[in-house]
This record gives sequence, structure tokens and C-alpha cells, in this order.
Amino acid sequence: MNNLGLIGKKLGMTREFYKTGISVPVTVIKIEKGRIIDLIFEEKQGYKAVKIGFGAIKASKLTKQMKGFFSKKSTEPKKYLKEYRVEDVNKFKQGSEIGLEVLSGVKFVDVKAKTIGKGFAGVMKRHNFSGLRASHGVSVSHRALGATGQNQDPGKVFKGKKMAGHMGDKIRTVQNLEVIKSDIDNNLLYVKGSIPGSKYCEVFVKKAIKNTKKLTMKEKIEATEKIKKIPEKKKKK
Repeated sequence: MNNLGLIGKKLGMTREFYKTGISVPVTVIKIEKGRIIDLIFEEKQGYKAVKIGFGAIKASKLTKQMKGFFSKKSTEPKKYLKEYRVEDVNKFKQGSEIGLEVLSGVKFVDVKAKTIGKGFAGVMKRHNFSGLRASHGVSVSHRALGATGQNQDPGKVFKGKKMAGHMGDKIRTVQNLEVIKSDIDNNLLYVKGSIPGSKYCEVFVKKAIKNTKKLTMKEKIEATEKIKKIPEKKKKK
């Protein structure tokens, strides 16, 4: 079903065990169901897409324009509105709900979230600088960044220079994360490894854009089991 995305909440981390005894660290994401708000046709707007609303929001927090928009569509107010390009708009129906079934059969996903904010950080923490020498005349400057500017020409600090500043609290995307399992009944998605953001933060999940040829954990285990079953060749006398 086309490259639609979903929004969920990061519940935390745990681990999943396979029959062979291998444990895999996973992040659990609680997926929220979205509602198809609008259908966009190529004849009118020049492209084909569906507009999906996620998350509940109070009507008092909406602008007059958005209140009119949702009342016109005869649906409850939504916190987020996301637009996704699709091949065939006629497959979708306005007002219907979408959930974890969108990712059925998907092996790898891209996850986008806001990283944990770490406040004002120095260059050693923020950019992995080595700092100045610990002895031989260096005084009270052990964690300093060193020179920042040049001589009279150009006589300025270039834009983008790695310096101390606000660390974290930025939108980041992690690509090609393996889906270990999905629980459609409880709307839970188990993704291998860690994802950006703190506990209970909102995350955006969609099918991986890149066509990766990586083997999944299940495929790797099956491959090793097949190798074990192959009988060893009899030694030549």
C-alpha cells in the first residue's frame, strides 16, 4: 500500500528473544491511528496524494481557518496533517482510518523524531574535540576549542565553524531500521536498536526510502541453521 507514514509514541526499550537464544535490543513504538482527511486528484491540483490527520487536539487550540476546514470535512480536529503521494487515489476513502496494517510486510523503516535536548555544551562534548594539552604551560584552557578566526584577511569567523552551543533538540531521521515484529491488536511496533528522542516523545515512521539488501535477523538465523544441517564431507583417506 503506497509509501504512507504513521505517527506514534516511543514507549521505551526492551529485548526480543529468538528460539536459538539470540536476544535483540528493540524500541517499542505505540502507533496512533490516522484518519484520511482529504483526497488530492491530479485533475484538480496537478498531483495525486492523500492528506492524513494524526493525534487529537482541542478545538479551542485551532485557528478559525482550521476549525472551518475540519467542520467542512466532517471530522474531528487533528494535531498533525501529513500529505503522502500515492499512485492511485481511488484506493482510498475519505474518512476511513489507517493503522499498523500500512506497514504489513515491510522489513525496514525510517524513523524521525526530535533528539533529547542537552542544553549548552562545549566543543569536546558537542563536536568530539580533543581539547588542549593537560600540562606544559596550558592553564585553565584544557577544554577550550583553540583558535576560531584567522589573520586580518579574512578577519572573521567562517559560518558553520564548530563551536560551543546548544546541543540536541533537533529533528533527526534514522534510516533502515529493521522491524522485528508488529502487534496489530495492540498497535505496537518493535524496531531493532534505538531511535532518537526521549520516552513518550512523538515519532514519525514510514517505509524505508532506500532499497537495502540487508538480511533481517530472522533470515540470518535461518541461513545459519541451514549451514548447520549440511553434513560434513567425509575425509579422504
